[in-house]
Amino acid sequence: MATEKTIEHLNTLLADYMVYYQKLRNYHWNVKGHEFFKLHEKFEEGYLMTAEWADDIAERILALGGKPHSTMGEFVENARLNEETGTPNWREMVQNLVDDIQALNENSIDLIESAEEDRDRTTANVIDGIVDAQEENLWMYRTFLKD
Repeated sequence: MATEKTIEHLNTLLADYMVYYQKLRNYHWNVKGHEFFKLHEKFEEGYLMTAEWADDIAERILALGGKPHSTMGEFVENARLNEETGTPNWREMVQNLVDDIQALNENSIDLIESAEEDRDRTTANVIDGIVDAQEENLWMYRTFLKD
């Protein structure tokens, strides 16, 4: 039972990260203004990193005997994060990413705690590494927003 619960949590986190990935792609393509050069590069760095994390999460699901979500429909249906349907300005983009990273980290920490209760150190370690990297991203984006 614990493994099924972990697979479900991982699949939800995978869906969240795929929505987050697409949001970063959207922002990379559509950022405008005087912060274009900095953010265009930062968003690309973000979606490349996110693609690796999504792959790690999907492979962990497979290692546990599950089937990872793999279609855009499944991702949107199962994600807790919202898709970006508009084109916000650069400041709103960064604030949206701050909000998403906070939600991703909170959900990830819940998953880590659940995995540790089930003595699943591998899942906890995989997700813990992602949270560590996202904490740095969170700090950088928050600092960028300060005037």
